[in-house]
Amino acid sequence: MNSITAVGSHESSLLNKDQQFVWHPYSSLTAPIPAYEVVSAQGVNLHLADGTVLIDGMASWWCAIHGYNHPVLNDAAKNQIDKMSHVMFGGITHAPAVNLCEKLVQITPQGLDKVFLSDSGSVAVEVAIKMAFQYWISKGQSNKNKLLSLRNGYHGDTFAAMSVCDPVTGMHHMFDQVVAKQLFAPAPQIGVHESWDDRDIAEFEQIISTAKDELAAVILEPIVQGAGGMRFYSPHYLKAVRTLCDQHNVLLIADEIATGFGRSGKLFACDWAQISPDIMCLGKAITGGYMTLAATLCSEEVSRGICEGEAGCFMHGPTFMGNPLACSVANASIDLLLSSDWQANIRRIETTLEHHLARFVTLDTVAETRVLGAIGVIEMHSPVNLAEIQQHFVAEGVWVRPFGKLVYVMPPYISTDAELGALIAGIYSVLCKL
Repeated sequence: MNSITAVGSHESSLLNKDQQFVWHPYSSLTAPIPAYEVVSAQGVNLHLADGTVLIDGMASWWCAIHGYNHPVLNDAAKNQIDKMSHVMFGGITHAPAVNLCEKLVQITPQGLDKVFLSDSGSVAVEVAIKMAFQYWISKGQSNKNKLLSLRNGYHGDTFAAMSVCDPVTGMHHMFDQVVAKQLFAPAPQIGVHESWDDRDIAEFEQIISTAKDELAAVILEPIVQGAGGMRFYSPHYLKAVRTLCDQHNVLLIADEIATGFGRSGKLFACDWAQISPDIMCLGKAITGGYMTLAATLCSEEVSRGICEGEAGCFMHGPTFMGNPLACSVANASIDLLLSSDWQANIRRIETTLEHHLARFVTLDTVAETRVLGAIGVIEMHSPVNLAEIQQHFVAEGVWVRPFGKLVYVMPPYISTDAELGALIAGIYSVLCKL
């Protein structure tokens, strides 16, 4: 065993151990980006070991919609843990999971009647893809084994999910030789509130009509393309995709992991186009950021098609599926959201972000800004240096995690106007010095 000598403060000792033993997401072990020790979190604030307090603009990668240490969610976890933290879901059921599934069916677009619970967003996407493939296999059409996705899309880091991320900008191009080959249509170009032009869907229409006999499903992020570029597109495009999938006998998978539970200004981004997919993926904000949980919903047609096939069941079963602790917190989180005037609150956040981001366009380093719901994006002309810019943000008292050319915020919904103003002011101060 290696001996480790603690030097300096507890913080420096812990961070030294962190660099020695811990592999963080999207990080190098040979050239590590500095990590910051968080000792507690309350409301929208992260408290660091050195006493620094940061306004969190990321909602912990978009999931902590109610902020941190919320008494309602805390109580839900405390009340459940004394009953049972986990039981296997094979052959056993329990109220937290049943209530959650019923709730999800009630609030999602009409026609999504069955719920498969899992552990994370990437797994929810894997489940959705597997559902689509097994559906067509059960129908005796195993030739329908390809997927059509959109450029600039992102759907997760596991292998089936990687195969439908943009093969160039989706962070996984180095795996090109080992992931399944799928079909890609150009990214939508027309914005949410811009006038519609059918030419924006023309190439998608050509691809789906040509490849319909081999396509199991179309998978896309409705309205908001997240980690692939933070791009917002027209509801008319989404509605046209739904129509074309129906015309050509192709399933539609909506990846709402980032957009679900109000982030885009609608409860689900599919609501912008008033469409219902055949399969929908949920995650991130489902538990208000308290613990990992995800769900894949599907129509009665999809579930019946799978279960009436050769296998007689859906061939998937995560160990921690239906975790009671996570389901209890998810129920509390959804109830907390729906019991509030969340639509007005998201409009408030949107208006505040638009107001504060307007001045960024005067900076020479900024290409454009855009806002939708509780999402604010500053697109730079050139990629930022993450390690360097992160230090400057922390010095300004804000927590923001840019990637590539994008400096963006997805704040907790409880953020006040003053907190949002301070968050954006901190970002502005840093970007002014670039």
